[in-house]
Amino acid sequence: MPQQTNPQREESAERLARPLIRLANMWGISTSYIDQLGTYVEIEDDVLVTVLKALGVDASSVERIQDALDARIKADATLLAPPTVVKFIGTDKAVELHTFNGEPQVTLTLEDGTMSGDNTFTVERKGAEAAPDAGIDVYELTLTDALPIGYHTLNVTDGERSATAHIICAPARIPVPQAVQDRHRWGWMAQMYSVRSADSWGVGDYGDLKELAVDAARKSHADFMLINPIHATAPITPLEPSPYLPESRRFLNVTYIRPQDIPEYKHLEGDDFNKVEALHAGVAAANTDPNPIDINAAWDAKREALKIVFRQERSTDRQAAFDEFRQKAGEDLRAFALWSVAFQVWGAPWDSENDWFAAYDRHSPEIAHLEEEYGDLFEFECWLQWIASEQIEDAQKAAKDAGMALGLMQDMAVGVHTYGSDVWWSPERFAVGTVTVGCPPDFYNQQGQDWGQPPFDPNFMESDGYNIYRYMVHNMFEHAGAIRIDHVLGMFRLWWIPQGKGPRGGAYVRYNYEAMLAILTVEASRVDGMVIGEDLGTVPDYVSRILAAHGVLGTTVEWFARVDDSPNAGDPYAMPDTYREYSLASVTTHDLPPTAGYLMYEHVKLREKLHLLSEPVEEFMKSAEAEQHAMLKLLVSGGWLPQAAADDVPGHLQQIVEAMHAMLKDSPALLMQAALVDGVGEMRTQNQPGTSTEYPNWRIPLADAEGHVVPTDKVFDSPRVMSLAAIMNR
Repeated sequence: MPQQTNPQREESAERLARPLIRLANMWGISTSYIDQLGTYVEIEDDVLVTVLKALGVDASSVERIQDALDARIKADATLLAPPTVVKFIGTDKAVELHTFNGEPQVTLTLEDGTMSGDNTFTVERKGAEAAPDAGIDVYELTLTDALPIGYHTLNVTDGERSATAHIICAPARIPVPQAVQDRHRWGWMAQMYSVRSADSWGVGDYGDLKELAVDAARKSHADFMLINPIHATAPITPLEPSPYLPESRRFLNVTYIRPQDIPEYKHLEGDDFNKVEALHAGVAAANTDPNPIDINAAWDAKREALKIVFRQERSTDRQAAFDEFRQKAGEDLRAFALWSVAFQVWGAPWDSENDWFAAYDRHSPEIAHLEEEYGDLFEFECWLQWIASEQIEDAQKAAKDAGMALGLMQDMAVGVHTYGSDVWWSPERFAVGTVTVGCPPDFYNQQGQDWGQPPFDPNFMESDGYNIYRYMVHNMFEHAGAIRIDHVLGMFRLWWIPQGKGPRGGAYVRYNYEAMLAILTVEASRVDGMVIGEDLGTVPDYVSRILAAHGVLGTTVEWFARVDDSPNAGDPYAMPDTYREYSLASVTTHDLPPTAGYLMYEHVKLREKLHLLSEPVEEFMKSAEAEQHAMLKLLVSGGWLPQAAADDVPGHLQQIVEAMHAMLKDSPALLMQAALVDGVGEMRTQNQPGTSTEYPNWRIPLADAEGHVVPTDKVFDSPRVMSLAAIMNR
């Protein structure tokens, strides 16, 4: 059955009183929502039952629903201490403790291992009326501002029970770096795999990124470069082309390594040198090919070359650095490397004949045997992560040394692959098996999207103190001056889709956004970094307000910035002076064609070709034309574009693209962004949401308006690129 759509704006008292609705809300499932068009939607019962099952709650009958309700009410009433407590500096944090035997004993261990002083918290008994049960005493623990910023551990005992709580004490907001306070900054958005040089192996790499960032700083005076996610992918081909569907967010994409930049490459001689050179020559010709990138051929060749470099002798200092990296990465690296070895020895885990993913886990003796038998391959996978870490760190350092205020802006994907290492090694972190993550219908895709990823289990994250999120954010900030969070709504709620229901048939599950925001403020503050949340699509207003209150920038895109946030194509666009100050403002996104292509209706043509429209193409074209007319009207009325150019779009594409960026510069946004594809005049879509094999997503090389590949060392010699940079530097 379809979801119920009503003219009202909230659930009735009768619906909210239903046991199933009460149970779902207790477990953090939103039983209704407002979609991007402002329509109120109620979630169907069967969807709620399936999502509850994914959370470990049996709601398969009236009796089971009542039992689950009673159990949850009792658990909440007798909870000794919550597993995760978030405190922001400037506001005391009160936490209820429910004891069986009077006043609890409380100790607080700080992040550095020392015990906290008595001034960091107080414990007081609450009145008898606060007790939910006659056998329960209720105390209130209050954390004060004397508690230092960081990650601490609270231990509570009432004589019969003991509990441990993870305390995250964070700055109230992420401070704006002084360089950005001094003046608003701008940067480029680049799909790093798309920009290649003679030294590339058919795909843009960390060496290209380093050169690109340095040139962007020195020649165009940009202050950051936003790149596609560089999370880890599969160890061998065929590779998943989408950087937003990684195998692990904890580690890096090693396919972007440049072998020539590894110090041990210089040790190559004889047959080893000749083999590596021949492997490079076999794929280097593709660096000038404007057709979709063959990521598999590139990685097959590069991986063989990297094995040869890996076998070269390392100096004492280099070996010590490798050993230190492995020790620091610890069990997480062991897990990823073992998954990579199993993948290669036993085959791709998503092939039905390979059941090792389900048959073995981290405790299986077969896994220990695998590590012993394939020790060299295990070490090679660890080494690849070390090299990738070195090279991305080198790119960030070079960017900052060249004058960038922020350097690299890394992109954080929403989740991970169902058969990835994170899910295999730690399945308890996820709701695996009956649901996947996606989003309901929106501007990007009228049919909604199912990303095929297992959602994080909010209950596990709460019990674990959100450590998995903490380590990921920390690792990303080791190689970046800023982090962009894709689909930042995922910090607040994720759209869980039961199997067989399709993207429209899901429900939102809520997360403890305060915990994740606290981690972001701690980690960003420690490195003077910034955080940007991509708050586009079906995002409630409160999300953007909360992000701004904590110093997380939102996202403003000109093509979506209509007066009063109207969702209707053709409605007037907002003047740039109304844009949010706390935002990263841009003309376009990676989910739309480059601006020149958008002006030529490439999105209409492509969606029709791929059968992604839920309405006749004529109707979609009318809305696209109305949208373009509204944009041109604003550009002309604001003085950014002459009427003659608006009357002849195909003949003035570059002028219109530059006018849109000139308008962007009149916004108060702290950060502004131009896309490299807009600089060179590219027309082709980089990614079409809602597709996988139907379109070569994430494999389009950077080419100019005439379809010629633009190599790394020529990007910022392009008059067209520098013309756009001149506008961004006004």
